[in-house]
Amino acid sequence: MKTIEANFDGLVGPTHNYAGLSRGNRASIHHAGKVANPREAALQGLEKMRALSELGFVQGVLAPQERPDIAILRRLGFTGSDLRVLADAAEQMPAVLAACCSASSMWSANAATVSPGADCADGKVHFTPANLINKFHRSIEHDVTGKILKSTFKNPDHFMHHQALPANNDFGDEGAANHTRFCHDYGAQGVEFFVYGREAFNPQVISPQKYPARQSLEASQAIARLHQLDPTRLVFAQQNPAVIDQGVFHNDVIAVGNRNLLFCHEQAFVGQTAVYESLTKAYGSLGFNLDFHLDFHIVEVAEQQVSVAQAIGSYLFNSQLLSLEDGGTMIVVPSECEHEPAVWGYLQGILNDSSCPITDLKVFDLRQSMNNGGGPACLRLRVVLNEQELAATNQQCLINDQRISSLNNWVKKHYRDHLSEQDLADPLLLTESRTALDELTQILDLGSVYPFQN
Repeated sequence: MKTIEANFDGLVGPTHNYAGLSRGNRASIHHAGKVANPREAALQGLEKMRALSELGFVQGVLAPQERPDIAILRRLGFTGSDLRVLADAAEQMPAVLAACCSASSMWSANAATVSPGADCADGKVHFTPANLINKFHRSIEHDVTGKILKSTFKNPDHFMHHQALPANNDFGDEGAANHTRFCHDYGAQGVEFFVYGREAFNPQVISPQKYPARQSLEASQAIARLHQLDPTRLVFAQQNPAVIDQGVFHNDVIAVGNRNLLFCHEQAFVGQTAVYESLTKAYGSLGFNLDFHLDFHIVEVAEQQVSVAQAIGSYLFNSQLLSLEDGGTMIVVPSECEHEPAVWGYLQGILNDSSCPITDLKVFDLRQSMNNGGGPACLRLRVVLNEQELAATNQQCLINDQRISSLNNWVKKHYRDHLSEQDLADPLLLTESRTALDELTQILDLGSVYPFQN
């Protein structure tokens, strides 16, 4: 049975704006207060989905959150009609209103951690929505995220959905941005690699001093248990606290992996040599390979080739690695990589290196997302599916020519071409957003996943 890795990209929501909500994310803070273009942001994301679908990759889409989040504002004590709640929040707590308008669910790498059936003892695909407890504007996502995932992957014979971990910083979980999987073949058992920033119950372990470590070891361990993963096929590694303090808020800003390839900076992990040894040993336990192309490969970028600052500025590692039919690997990067000479020179060098498993390059303009600190890898949630699981997936959430056309037209009909922080209090924005999302649930056959629909 053929098994593929599908990428489900988050659709940018109608309230995409630059409120600078994410401390530790340099791009988010740098662009705070600037005017955003929600329409352009959504169309840029859809263009990436379309292009990769046309290249033969299975591509899906995940719906955004309802924003402004009136239900959360009511939990914070605002009362009256929805418009009254919106007006009072804008007057009394504009920063909280901005958080309740964030379109950050577009970065679906943070939506959940996903393990394929080949790795899970019960043979089902497991999903655990991330609690995202470190940031208020993201901590309010997981309930609706869970509903959207259940509507996208709703057959209980194939899919198992868990609750988010307890909403406490000791179990802070940021989803697939700190998780990857290595395997010979997508349909065979693999090695799941969890990267964490701190040990919540072991204060002696070094941790960053300037910015928060958002993922805890304990959260990663809990997810491994929930997903019924084989302990001998797990590797846990600590993210280098020094790079977190430079703005590497998730592992996918400093490292990315796929199938039999780890692409990372030399400063990505604590005890990097030991991490490599653990991964190589665990991968080797999957069985002997006669095919050299399926050996485990580590492509490490030295600081003298690309500095941590250059990697963060270009989002070199916030890239997608996609397996090609000829055995090579395509790397998908944002256009910012073209504008950083050291990064672009490095990429050209590896493409001309016959010993490097990265053989092809694709560049996308994702400027609206990048301005808020999210590149190609942030925008997608990877889900490994065999033929039966793919058939059991909500087909309306899979990208094809008709779906792309419908979604492009939907965006052009409902989205504004500019949005500032001051616009978030506009009562028309609430009406526009709800009208758009109500129509979207019909396009994607999601049912009533939003609070306003109930």
